[in-house]
Amino acid sequence: MAEQYKAGYPLAPTNGYARSDQEAARANSDERRQKQKKWALYIIAFVIFQIGIIVLFTFTVMKFRTPKFRVRPASSFDTFDVQPTTPSFNMRMNAQLGVRNTNFGPFKYGNTTITFYYKGTEVGSATIRKSKANFRSTKKVNVPVDLVMPTTLASSADLISDLSSGILPLTSQSKLNGKVEIMFIFKKKRTANMNCTIEINISTKLLQNVKCK
Repeated sequence: MAEQYKAGYPLAPTNGYARSDQEAARANSDERRQKQKKWALYIIAFVIFQIGIIVLFTFTVMKFRTPKFRVRPASSFDTFDVQPTTPSFNMRMNAQLGVRNTNFGPFKYGNTTITFYYKGTEVGSATIRKSKANFRSTKKVNVPVDLVMPTTLASSADLISDLSSGILPLTSQSKLNGKVEIMFIFKKKRTANMNCTIEINISTKLLQNVKCK
């Protein structure tokens, strides 16, 4: 009787449940795989972002630049005695110098000398005391300089012509040796060279056409 019941009314197949379990497992596996791909993409994007930050940091903050050392037109005169016909000149100039530091750290420099020339002949010099230019700033340095005509220029036809024209052309040269310090750890030596041409306007007693390399 039991055998007939089983034969006439077969039991429901169990493979439907197995198929549902397989599909669910496959869906879970696909979901995990998608999550893993997303995390992999996030990690790659983060690594690329970090590399970009490091490169940007290296070429901006960590880049050591040579400061600029210049004569500034704001220089003035305490004594101004110029005789075009003799010719002669005797001036005391309050030279204003600028040390422009574009680094992300201070530039510390030692003592140095600035020298002024008239067509290759020295006419004055002064000492610049050691100091520092703060990061991303321009340090202004005021130095008194006596500009006196040497006796070797007493018969110079060029000097007579220049003084008569009302313009005394000079050049200035100097060199600042120091170190740039970044993040209080990294240091590198840098030398700021000055090579400027200036003109002293005799009528206005001012500097003009200041050009530096």
